[in-house]
Amino acid sequence: MSMILSASVIRVRDGLPLSASTDYEQSTGMQECRKYFKMLSRKLAQLPDRCTLKTGPYNINFISSLGVSYMMLCTENYPNVLAFSFLDELQKEFITTYNMMKTNTAVRPYCFIEFDNFIQRTKQRYNNPRSLSTKINLSDMQMEIKLRPPYQIPMCELGSANGVTSAFSVDYKGAGKISSAHQRLEPATLSGIVAFILSLLCGALNLIRGFHAIESLLQCYLLVHYTSWRNVKSFLTFGLICLCNMYLYELRNLWQLFFHVTVGAFVTLQIWLRQAQGKAPDHDV
Repeated sequence: MSMILSASVIRVRDGLPLSASTDYEQSTGMQECRKYFKMLSRKLAQLPDRCTLKTGPYNINFISSLGVSYMMLCTENYPNVLAFSFLDELQKEFITTYNMMKTNTAVRPYCFIEFDNFIQRTKQRYNNPRSLSTKINLSDMQMEIKLRPPYQIPMCELGSANGVTSAFSVDYKGAGKISSAHQRLEPATLSGIVAFILSLLCGALNLIRGFHAIESLLQCYLLVHYTSWRNVKSFLTFGLICLCNMYLYELRNLWQLFFHVTVGAFVTLQIWLRQAQGKAPDHDV
């Protein structure tokens, strides 16, 4: 019998689970698939935004958007168009219910577990396709999958299911351990562009007055490039800005000090908010 078995919502940048269905079966096959779920969640930032992993009698499908991934487990004979239409519904409802600030600042696993109510209702609908009243949407999804099929993840790319030999065995809190090679950042927002301009302005003012401007230029670099331990570097740079302004206390008035420190804090926030894209640049799917 073809059916959806479970679903999860996961943050892309560090694999933190935000919500999940709470009715997992305890069979050996399902337990093995849960291991694959965890392994995939640790590698989401390096994968395309629409993927499928075939694990024998089960398929794992997921889509990623705006720093959040929606993952589901279904039987191998469950139609692809229904699977990705199901994920699309989860994505739309989650984005409507929770803003990006909440998902970016979440620190506890499953802090949006109440979203499971919507997952369960939607899963019941999609496990009974005759009751679906979304034929137009399904035809649109079918065309989209035909034009841009999901990337098929080879098992060798994923690694060992037991996690012993997997190259992606990182802790949820160890986001900085993910390889930064060929990594792209999310598109710059208006506030990010403003932060970049203000940081350049601070650097220029420091140079004109004969002070060093390396910390402002370093913030500009971190704002537009992805590096390992990027967030840690941004906080250390902000600390350096604060120390430099304390040293220059007698040479600047309070408004100048306030401007430089405020801009430094604003740029640090933008660096933290602008995370890596969920889609890897090497897969044109």
